[in-house]
Amino acid sequence: MKGFRNLHISRKKLDVGVLGLGVLLAALCIPPAATKVGSFAAANLERKLPIYCVQTEEPKVSVSFDAAWGADDTDELLQILKENNVKATFFLCGYWVEKYPEEVKKIAEAGHDLGNHSATHPHMEQQSAGQITEELQKCHKNVKDLTGIEMDLFRPPFGEYDNEVIETAKQNGYYTIQWDVDSLDWKEQGAETEINQVLNHKHLGNGSIILFHNDAKYTPQVLDTILKGLKNKGYDIVPVSELIHRGEYEMDHEGRQIPKT
Repeated sequence: MKGFRNLHISRKKLDVGVLGLGVLLAALCIPPAATKVGSFAAANLERKLPIYCVQTEEPKVSVSFDAAWGADDTDELLQILKENNVKATFFLCGYWVEKYPEEVKKIAEAGHDLGNHSATHPHMEQQSAGQITEELQKCHKNVKDLTGIEMDLFRPPFGEYDNEVIETAKQNGYYTIQWDVDSLDWKEQGAETEINQVLNHKHLGNGSIILFHNDAKYTPQVLDTILKGLKNKGYDIVPVSELIHRGEYEMDHEGRQIPKT
């Protein structure tokens, strides 16, 4: 229902507003300096970073959607992706999976990546290692039971993380994924603004990961134009699972994943 979706968008706006600085820095592929180190870590421990973007000579990018609020636009988004022959990555919250199982099946059957966005969308920095594991495993089980898919991509709610979040996710078999191009679709600033925000983003380049939400007001209206615009700029659009490096790698200070040679 649109009313339901609007209610949750309002909640999302409130949460993101509190975290505005962190989200802005994440959008710039610059990790927020204020991110705390996990309770288990010593003060001088090297700070761990999620994957904001990927170093590659190939002109390819990934489109991702966070699914945590509503589901009214799922069919339209999937149709647009299909018409543009694009596979995207959907990061799903566990309670969203429970509420919209048919939508999850549609996404999976269309061949898109399924990623873990936690079970209940908490502030992960405030969770213990045990609680983080519980959040990951509950969502993981929900998706596996429904689709048979073993997920290995995790996006922390609100873009919040610390060393403990990243390390615990790794111990549970997950790559922690952020983004370096934020569509800012949750701001609902208009179709042209959203198109410009993505296609003319100063950090858009080879290996970029682009963030959308599955229930944002203007995204269904602009997605076709953005996908075609990315292709016109010469980019192939691949799911995050195909963009990231699976072998040995290191991270630079901006959260760029770099393969070791």
